[in-house]
Amino acid sequence: MFLIAMGGLLALLVGFLIANIRESLVYYKTPTEVVGDPAAATAGRFRLGGLVVAGSVTDSSTEVTFAVTDGTTTVAVDHVGTPQQLFREGIGVVVEGTWDGSVFHSDSMIIKHDEQYRTEEGGVYTPDSRYPTP
Repeated sequence: MFLIAMGGLLALLVGFLIANIRESLVYYKTPTEVVGDPAAATAGRFRLGGLVVAGSVTDSSTEVTFAVTDGTTTVAVDHVGTPQQLFREGIGVVVEGTWDGSVFHSDSMIIKHDEQYRTEEGGVYTPDSRYPTP
């Protein structure tokens, strides 16, 4: 009887952990998935991820427009608000908002970046190395 109770408690604990892990994962759709899904325009809020297309960034005081690509498909993005400090062309970005069938309207942005830090002299430091490389 004790083993059955312990097994039930263990199963409950594992189920609780799996449910919490699923809530903390960040899912996003690629431009190809968004354009290829006719229901995306009525899906409500979701995340779109890809690389910022070079030459596509237009910045104003209240918004920035740019294009995001996954290498196959490109989607126009209209982001309301000031972009993050690391935002630039060619960087990976995940934006959250709605899709109207032709433009993705965003109000939240997450910037993807690598783990390399540059010294003033141009050397590269990564957390895996102790000293910057020239």
